[in-house]
Amino acid sequence: MKFAVAFFAGCFLMAGDGPRIFYSKSFPGSAPPYVSVTLDAGGAAVYAEDPNDDQPLKFNLRKEEAAEIFALAEKLDRFRRPIESGLKVANTGVKTFRFESGAERHEVQFNYSQDLDARLLLDWFERITESEQHRIRLERAVRFDKLGVNQVLLLLQVSMERNRLVAVEQFLPMLDRIAGNESYLQMARARASNLAAIIRASTPKAE
Repeated sequence: MKFAVAFFAGCFLMAGDGPRIFYSKSFPGSAPPYVSVTLDAGGAAVYAEDPNDDQPLKFNLRKEEAAEIFALAEKLDRFRRPIESGLKVANTGVKTFRFESGAERHEVQFNYSQDLDARLLLDWFERITESEQHRIRLERAVRFDKLGVNQVLLLLQVSMERNRLVAVEQFLPMLDRIAGNESYLQMARARASNLAAIIRASTPKAE
C-alpha cells in the first residue's frame, strides 16, 4: 500500500494492553489474496494487504461502529468456541477472528459459518475491507489518473448508497482536495463536493 502514509511496522498493532480484535482473510487467487484488520476498542484501526506490510492504512472507526463490533465478539464468547459450519460449501477463503486483551488470546478460523453473530461480524470486516480498497483506488487515481477520478468517485458513491462504507470521515481530506482543485474534471469536483457534504451531515456532532 505504497500510497498510504508510511509508519513503522511496530505500530501495526495499537499500543497498550487494551482489548483488540484481529481479522484476516486469506484467499489465494483473489484480489487481493490477503487482507487483515486490527481494531481496538476506541476505534483505532489498521488495514493491510500483506502480513508483512510496513505501509498499512491507519484510520478510525466511529465509536458506535467499534462498539457494535466488540459487542458481536462478546456474543461469540470472544472466539473461545468454533464457528465453522462444517457444511460442504464453496471455498471463500480462510477467515480468522482473534480477540486479544493483555495475556488473553482466543482465535477461530472458518470458511463458512451459520452463526448469525459470526456472519454479522464478518460483514463488518468485509465493509471495512471494501472501504479501504476504495480509499486505495481513490488515492491512486488522484495521484496518477486525474481523468479516472470521477469513475472512482462514482463507485465510492454506489458503495455509500448501499451502506457499505465505514469510517467515512477518512475520505474527507481527499474529497476536499478534489473539490477544490480545478485540474480535475468539473463533474468529479462536483461529485467529490457532494460526497463530502453527505459525510459531514452524517457525522455526529460530538465527533
